[in-house]
Amino acid sequence: MPRIPGRRRRCRFAQAMAAERRSTVVRRFGASRAGQLWDRLNAIDFFGHSFQLAALAMMCFFPFLIVVTAAAGQDAAAVLARWLGLSQQAAQAVTSLFSPGRGAGTLTVTSAFLLVLGAVATAGVLQSWYQEVFAVPVRGWRDIAAQLYWLASLLAYSTVQALLGRGLDEAPGGLLLPGLFGLAVACLFWWWSMHVLLGGAVRWRALLPAAVATGVCWTGLGAFSARYFSSAIVANQQQYGPIGVVMSILSWLVAVGVVVHLGAVVGRLYVERRTSSTPTNGPPGKGPEGRSDG
Repeated sequence: MPRIPGRRRRCRFAQAMAAERRSTVVRRFGASRAGQLWDRLNAIDFFGHSFQLAALAMMCFFPFLIVVTAAAGQDAAAVLARWLGLSQQAAQAVTSLFSPGRGAGTLTVTSAFLLVLGAVATAGVLQSWYQEVFAVPVRGWRDIAAQLYWLASLLAYSTVQALLGRGLDEAPGGLLLPGLFGLAVACLFWWWSMHVLLGGAVRWRALLPAAVATGVCWTGLGAFSARYFSSAIVANQQQYGPIGVVMSILSWLVAVGVVVHLGAVVGRLYVERRTSSTPTNGPPGKGPEGRSDG
């Protein structure tokens, strides 16, 4: 007859060894760069914030963008196709969600105010993310002015991307030239966005790694959108109607939130690692990102 206590001891020893191995793996991952990145992303609740952005953008920002581009005499579907990396057919499906019905007149003062208010709220969410990542305090009314300034910059970015991108699509060289152009413009736009939304509290050089990381992730998301999300939006529209388009767009907007968080945190960690390994010879009273420590 087998000895039960001995078997129990061996089973407990095996469980203890397995738990020790798991603990070692967790400690090694936490000490690695990937673990530090994951811990920093979790600390700012990047996934919950991404869902918050998706809801606000769907309800408030997309109507604002479509109305403003239409008022400027531009094709809203073309602007969305270029900005979101969607095909023309998929962009038409998105704009159809916000098309006015028959007999709809011009915007009233109240509806225009609500559109702007919703767009400002979306910009405020993005601003609060950057303030949290770069440890910049809230500045009250000056933050609202920065949000309005950023919205104007976003509309300019969308216009330039749509106009110049159309010419690059017809240029020789295949997809290489439009891809490089999109990457350069995206890096410049997110660099400028961080500077504006943070009110100049972080110097340009410290924001550059985050801008490059965000631009690379943004361009990659655009390429993925052109391959996957465009066909998914069209297929869902044909199968489920407008609600299928909403489901696809919401999932895409969550991915946008993840991209923005990832780029900002990667850039911040890079700057922290560089400043911790390189001695600073700057004037006293200045932090590694150019802000006053006092």
